[in-house]
Formats: sequence, structure tokens, C-alpha cells
Amino acid sequence: MNCFQEAKRIVVKVGTSTLTHDTGIINIRRMENLVKVLADIKNSGRELIVVTSAAISVGVGKLGLSEKPKDMPSKQAAAAVGQCELMYLYDKAFSEYNHIVSQLLLTRDMMENDHWKQNIKNTFCRLLEMGVIPIVNENDTVNTEEIEFGDNDTLSALVATLVDADALIIMSDVDGLYTENPRKNPATAKLIPTVEEIDDHILAIAQGAGTDRGTGGMITKLHAAQITMAAGIDMTIISGDQPTNLYRLFDGKSIGTHFVAAK
Repeated sequence: MNCFQEAKRIVVKVGTSTLTHDTGIINIRRMENLVKVLADIKNSGRELIVVTSAAISVGVGKLGLSEKPKDMPSKQAAAAVGQCELMYLYDKAFSEYNHIVSQLLLTRDMMENDHWKQNIKNTFCRLLEMGVIPIVNENDTVNTEEIEFGDNDTLSALVATLVDADALIIMSDVDGLYTENPRKNPATAKLIPTVEEIDDHILAIAQGAGTDRGTGGMITKLHAAQITMAAGIDMTIISGDQPTNLYRLFDGKSIGTHFVAAK
């Protein structure tokens, strides 16, 4: 039995590229499949927290814009519209499997203030006790840091450490960390199945954002791994193209890149 099979409290981070088509509009079939798998994982007795991206992209689609805005106020406006639609979709999809969701919009400074941090932890713990699935996103309407510098990778790691999670799963547009960029060098890029230490060589492998829809990239995922590994939490990066990859992971299959928790 591996660490993911044993994990009881799990944080799953879902990237923008997993939730949307290349057009930037929500990928309904994939989102419905993802929610179905997550609901089944919850049914198995595990506690589940979802950290979601895609509010801006969903807002862009909802507003009928031809492309993602370049200026910050427009990005924040798109996020405000998109967050409402995103939560509606999650609520509707999870309710079909008799699961209740809640919305938590966080900013990094909240996680750095001891008083706020404790209040947030208390809320998470009570929601989990009630059997609710917390849906977490960065509060992009008031905070610009994540919009400018990263997706929700760091936020998901901070949430995982806050709630004492057993595992963090990052679902991305790539199926793990490769020796080199698999899009540029598909013939020679090799998947790295296990990382026990994030050294300069591993950091040097990281590239920028994988798609125009996301704002993160491999470097933000490695930073998330540094946070979780140091906190004794196992993390993995898997492809979000097939939500059933989560079943494979919890069945003990070797999938993606496993960042091993410090013991």
C-alpha cells in the first residue's frame, strides 16, 4: 500500500487547463467527469478539499470576450463574473451525487496572519466534520499577486499544510515533471516518477506557463512541492486530461511525479 492509498484527508488542485477548452470556455464533459470521480472518492470515506482555478477564463467566456484581458482591472472583473459561474457549475454537478460544497476565497496575506489563519483552519475543519467539500480559490477581485505570478499551486500547498492534509494532488496539463520540456522535445523528454529532494538541477528543469489559459507553470508546482514536502505531506502532479487518473493513483498505480514528504 502506498502513501496515496492510505491518505484520508486530500487536497486536489485543479488547473485552468483541466477545466477549460483551448478556447478558454469551460470544458463541460471533463468537469462533469472530474466531479463524478471526486464525488466517488469522497464516498470512499476520504475527506476532500478542492482548490480550483479558471475563474478568469470562465468569466471571459461568460462575458463573450474574444481573449483574456491584458489589464488588471479587467482580469479582476472577469474573475468576479467567472467565480459566480464556476461555483454554480460545481454546486450543480456535486449536488447530483448528494454532496454539499462551500466556497472559500482566500488571499496569501490571510494565510500569513496568525489570527486569520486560525479562523480559516477552524472553518475548514468544521466543514469537513459536516461532510462538506470546500471549494477554494484565490480572491482575484481583491488580490493581484496570484493573477500576476502564478496559478493556485502555492495556495493549494498552503491549504494542505493548514488543514494537515495527507496528500496534495495537482492536476495539470502535463502528467508530471520531465527531464526536459515534453512539448519542445517529445522524443527525448523522460518522465521523472519520484522526486525526493528539490535541488538546483530539478529547479532548472522548470519552465514557464504551459498554456495561455493558466498563469502558473512547472516552477510554481515545484514551489508548492517544497512547501508540502517540508511539512511532511506527499504531493503528486498528474494529468488532468483524464479525471480517472485519480482512481489509478488511489489504487496504488505509479502515475505522474511523486514528491516524497520529508520524514
